[in-house]
Amino acid sequence: MTTHFLRAVAPFVLALAFAVPAHAAAPAPKPSINFSKVPLHTEFVVEVNKKGQIVRVKSGKSTPNYTYNAQTYGNVLQMWIRHPDGTAQVGLYRVTYDYNPKTHGIHRGVALLKSGGSWGDKQGAADQMMEIFRKNESKGASAPNLPSLNAITGASSTPTPKPKPKP
Repeated sequence: MTTHFLRAVAPFVLALAFAVPAHAAAPAPKPSINFSKVPLHTEFVVEVNKKGQIVRVKSGKSTPNYTYNAQTYGNVLQMWIRHPDGTAQVGLYRVTYDYNPKTHGIHRGVALLKSGGSWGDKQGAADQMMEIFRKNESKGASAPNLPSLNAITGASSTPTPKPKPKP
């Protein structure tokens, strides 16, 4: 009698064990990207040192889209302008960014405006930013309004053991 009861109840127990509870949280919605529906164009005149690094942005033209402006400005500060053989030419360059709303692609153009300049031996902007970061890091300075990475990720000083596979 017990065996017959277990055979009858077993499918229901398994169904309940693998069923998703009705009160389960719905998955978080994926963030949507709001692509611009109009073409965007930014333009920067930059000074390039003998290593091909951008020393500074001398001037620029922006768009009404502040996010696009910030992204292209940050990109231009970190870029290198070199010949295919790895050499660089000190000079004043125009760097343009053109966004195509149909393809969502961005084209970057680079043109030499004037060769030479007194900034050939100056440090690149990206190196300057890293130097400032290292100085602040060595002083123990951190962003005052942000929690530490360990607080966000829950990192601990002792690693957790790797789970063992079930036999």
